[in-house]
Formats: sequence, C-alpha cells, structure tokens
Amino acid sequence: MSFCTYSKEFTANLYTSVENAFLTKYLPIADGDAVRVYLYGLYLCQCAQEFDAENAAKLLKMTPEKLVEIYRFWEECDLVRILSRNPLYVEYLPVSSSIGKPKPIRAEKYAEFNRGLYGLLQRAKKDFKPYEMQRILEFLENNPMEPQALLLIVEYCVKKDGDKITCNHILNKATKLCREQKLTYEQVERDLADFNLHEKELSKIFTLLGIYKKPMESDYDFLDKWLSRGVEVRAVIAAAETLGKGTLSSLDRLVEELCEKDAKTEGSAREYLKRREELTSVVFGVARRLGVKVQNPRAYSDEYAEKWLERGYDEESLSLLAALCLKLGYGFPEMDALLDKLYADGVVDASGVREYCLSRDKQLRLLQKIQSVCGVIKKTQSALDMLSTWRSWNFSDEMILEAARRSANAGAPLPYMNKLLSEWKREGCFTPEAIAEKQPAPAPRTQKNDYRSEAAIAADERSERERHYAYLRQRAEQHADKARAQAQKSIEFLNAEKAIKKGEIELARAEIYSPDRVPVITQQLERAKWARTAALAKLNLMDQDLTPQYKCTRCSDTGFLPDGKMCDCYRKQPKA
Repeated sequence: MSFCTYSKEFTANLYTSVENAFLTKYLPIADGDAVRVYLYGLYLCQCAQEFDAENAAKLLKMTPEKLVEIYRFWEECDLVRILSRNPLYVEYLPVSSSIGKPKPIRAEKYAEFNRGLYGLLQRAKKDFKPYEMQRILEFLENNPMEPQALLLIVEYCVKKDGDKITCNHILNKATKLCREQKLTYEQVERDLADFNLHEKELSKIFTLLGIYKKPMESDYDFLDKWLSRGVEVRAVIAAAETLGKGTLSSLDRLVEELCEKDAKTEGSAREYLKRREELTSVVFGVARRLGVKVQNPRAYSDEYAEKWLERGYDEESLSLLAALCLKLGYGFPEMDALLDKLYADGVVDASGVREYCLSRDKQLRLLQKIQSVCGVIKKTQSALDMLSTWRSWNFSDEMILEAARRSANAGAPLPYMNKLLSEWKREGCFTPEAIAEKQPAPAPRTQKNDYRSEAAIAADERSERERHYAYLRQRAEQHADKARAQAQKSIEFLNAEKAIKKGEIELARAEIYSPDRVPVITQQLERAKWARTAALAKLNLMDQDLTPQYKCTRCSDTGFLPDGKMCDCYRKQPKA
C-alpha cells in the first residue's frame, strides 16, 4: 500500500468515470438495484477507506445475499470477477474485456421472447438451426434493443420473405435500426410503417424500369438517398417513366440530374424531363444528319441544342441545316457557328432556313461543275460566299463556268476566276458574246514561240487528271441522287427509312441509359433495314444504289488515299 492517500474531503470532490459501453449495452438490460450496486462498487474502487460488503448492502438497503446475487449477474456479463464469496471481494473489469468471450445466456430470461419467435417461425413454416437461435439471443444480450421490438422485426421479415426468411436478414435489419438508435417497440413500429410504404413505391419504380424481382434491403438505400436530397417520390417515378427499361443505378444518374437542375417536385421534374427529351431528340437527329456518333447527348444539349431551340429554330430547320453541313464536312461546332451567322442575319423561321439551304444547294451544285472543270476545290464557306458575290454581280451560271474554263490551268483557280469576273463586270461583259467582242481571241502563236516549261506541262497534266476525277465523282453522285429520288416516291421505302431513323436514335439512347434494351432495339432496327431493302427491290434498286458508287473504292475517285498518299488509279491515268 502506498504511503500517500487521499483525504475524505479530497475524494468527495472527485468523479467516478463510467464507460459509455456500459451505458449503451448493459444499463438498458439491468434493473435498478443491479445498476446501483455496479455504480456504488465502481465508486468504492477508488476509495482508500475500508468498506465491507455488509456495510455496502446496508447502505443500499438490501440483504448481503441480494448483493452477492447481483454481483453474480455482473460476473455473467464479464464486467466483474468474484475473487471471494465470504467475505465478498470483487474485482471490476473493463467493459471492453467482454468482447470475444461468449457470455452465458440464461434461457429463462428470454422465455417469453423465445415463445414469440417460435410462433412466428411456425407461421412461416421455417426452422432455425440451434446456432441461429443462439445468434439472435446473443444479439439481444449485446444490444439495448427491446425483445418485443426484435419480435416486430421478425414478424416483418416473415411477411416479406415467407419461408425464405433467414437469420441474417433479421439481424441485418435489427443492426441497421440499432445504428439509427431505434430501439423501442414504438420506434421500430414507426420505421417499419415507413418502410412498408416505401416498399410499395419502390415496387412501382421496379415495374416501370422492367425489374422483375422483390426490392432488396440495399435497394432502399437509393430511395433513402433521393428522399434525403429533397426529391419527391413522384418526381422519381416520373424519371423512371422517362427512362423506361433500366437499372436503379441509371435511374440514380437521372435523379442526380434532376437535383442539379433543382427539379425536385413532380411538376418541375416532368417539365424538365419533357424538355430534356426534346433536346435529346434534336441532338440525335442532328448527329445522324452530320454522320457524328454521340455518346453523351447531355453535353451537346447544354452547349448547342438548348441555345438553338431558344432562338426559335425547330427540328425540321435544324435537320435541313445539318444535311447541308454534312455536304460541307461540318460538325457540331461549325454548324453552331453557321447558326450564329444566320441568327445575326435574322434567318430564324422555317421558310427562311429552307430558302437558305436551297440557295446553298444550288451553289454546291455549281461548285461541283466548277470542280469538274478546274479540278479539286474545297467546299468551304468562303468558296460559297464567293459564288454568292459573283451572282450578286449579275453573272449567270454560264458566265461563271466560262470563267472556270479559262482558269482551269491556273495554280489557284478561284482567285483567278474572281479576277476574270471582276474585269468582265467592270467592262460590262455579262454574256459570252460580249466577251468575244470586248476581248478578241489572241492570234495563235507559232510553234517556235510556243514553249512551255516542264513545270507548266506537269501542271496541265495535273489539272486534266483532276477534271477527270471530278467528272467521275459527279457522275457517281448524280446516279445516287437519281436513285434516291426514285426510292422516295415509294411509301414503303419512306416508312422503312423513318423506322430506321427512329431506331438509330433509340439505340444510341439505350446504349447510355438502358443497355439491357440494346438487343431488342437492334432486332427492330434490322427488321426495318430488311423492309427498306425489300421496298428497293420492288423498284429494281439496291441499298448501294442510294450512295455514290465510285469507280475506285480505295480513294473514292479523288486520286489520293485518306493518308494523303497517291492512289494506284492516279498513276494509271494516261497523260493528257
């Protein structure tokens, strides 16, 4: 014993520490006398004064036998160790020391609970193994949940799972409620009432998504997450209706999108989802026309489609412009720049867009004719603007082609054509006859003065070959245009084309949001393609007739491969 000790006055001002584990795990299952004995004994442990069991029992107003019985209870709980019964001497143990050591469970303590548990299991026609029953009783020993509350959980699991009920399901549900501090019968009853309500709602969501199974415990985490974010259940149901076939994970992404747009009520969610469907349809329609594959339509909707629709452009106008942009080799950014220009010029309504597209188509056809004369000329916006300028000078297509023929051997045909046409405009020459009068043909040169360098000869040969390829491409494209015009007179062909366009959009959407629907949509798309082939066969046409069939499949009648190398057919062309 130490030579120093606390005085009675000093110890009276100290504190007795009680572990939180005792308060949460053991205090709820012990009666008042047991708690008084444990706490007073804990206090005596730090007192230096002598104090025997009889005095302690007298102070606590109980018999010494009752005091021993209570300490035997705490010994069963592994909180104390009785070193001697006469005289009584007890050693207190840390609460954590009870972990890992099975505590003896007194059967009579849970007799009423066991009768209720067996009754519920008989109703479900299910027998638990002895070790499963032991696990349930150990749960009651180690957790402060009321036995009647646990029976309520068992009853819920019986109704939900029937003869497929498992011990794990019961304990998992009970453990979750313990973590949420729902320990009494009333608290558990309220939670299960909400749970049953959500079960009905989640089952409806499953039906909308095409999920044919009962909701599992983990599935409710999604619904809890959405409700905690302030999203109404009807808003989630609206999202499931829009999504169609899918999974909870894909629905979760769509609900997150609703949260970002602050569309958490049913009305705002349906309004946003309707607008979203419209934007998605525009994106996929334009992408198909542009020949662009879109993986995530939302990015294109936010950056392009929403702005276009807000400015007043409808789907038909955007489809016409996208078809024009395809001929120009444009993508989404270039089409957006074109729409900015049209909007600045006041071209917004459908008739104005249609007139613009027809005008550009005429310019493209004229540009193709110029290519057949001058060789390869890029289809750029500046080239089309140049054609518009020449027409504004009152030059006919005949005069423009005349300028093209005179510029065929020039290194840069378009600038040379512009020079010629500007001179003719200044001199008032707007017909071929006027050109002959104003500019008589130069006298032919003698042979000795008709010298051309090797570079000029090579340039002439190159121009001749480019004219040859331009003619081949033009002929193939005209044949395809003629075949398509013939096919579009067939109602069966038009219906099949419409089904294919719709199927391609649905397939692209399903690849992102509903992968399980991809096989079904693919089959529908194949049937539509077969119907289009059958409709063409009645017209003595084939699918390949609708696309230009170039003489050289490697270079598409350009003379050069995609990597920039010269094609073999270019080398085989005879020199001019």
